[in-house]
Amino acid sequence: MKVHISTGTVLTVAAGAIFSLAGLAAEAPGQPAEYGIRVVATYDHDPQAFTQGLVAHQGVLYEGTGRYGASSVRKVDLETGRVVLQRALPERYFGEGIAIVGRRLVQLTWRARTGFVYDLESLELLKTFNYPTEGWGLTYDGARLLMSDGSAFLYVLDPETFGMIGKVLVRDRGKPLYRLNELEYVEGFVYANVWQMDRIAKIEPRSGRVVAWIDLGGLRPPETAGAGVLNGIAYDTMSRQLFVTGKLWSKLFAIEIVKK
Repeated sequence: MKVHISTGTVLTVAAGAIFSLAGLAAEAPGQPAEYGIRVVATYDHDPQAFTQGLVAHQGVLYEGTGRYGASSVRKVDLETGRVVLQRALPERYFGEGIAIVGRRLVQLTWRARTGFVYDLESLELLKTFNYPTEGWGLTYDGARLLMSDGSAFLYVLDPETFGMIGKVLVRDRGKPLYRLNELEYVEGFVYANVWQMDRIAKIEPRSGRVVAWIDLGGLRPPETAGAGVLNGIAYDTMSRQLFVTGKLWSKLFAIEIVKK
């Protein structure tokens, strides 16, 4: 079906899409629901990876990393955490969020307002594009790209031209929710890391309303400190498994969401 967001932009959502991950039901309007997590599996993760974007696709993890001189896009073996293919960004770029659109992998950069499009299999660079804000998080809902820039907005991008065609203000109990970071589209909702928070916001993309919070407090590996904040959400649509990690984390976790 098609729904309208506040700017008049039409956002396409799969017909009959409902939230159906284990432990979650449809939330009623009002106060956001509160959830915790249960770890179902733990995997090794490159502790040098400053994770900015994470996508699961057909059993393969794709990861975008940041920092000047260390940014990359890479394919990662889930079971071992081994990087099987990697493309480094030029040193002047700070890599940010990623999303898969068909057979292409799209990557943002932080302040350069430049995005990269790669072949999904080979990571060969196909093209670049520009956008008018900073780039933080990116996800694909099957029809549109949704992008964050550290503000309280989700921006809607055309997946072919990468032109900005709309935006929606994200609110938590009526107040703008700032510092939206890494994004993942999960069965009709947008999951968002919020920079420097150990919680994930579950957002209804039509209205921008935060309908639930997922608490991941205590998940950070004990050796991780400083810049090593929670960042990185991936959802495997085939297994319906949710994965999370963070910047410079030595572990990646498969999690189940549970009622508090």
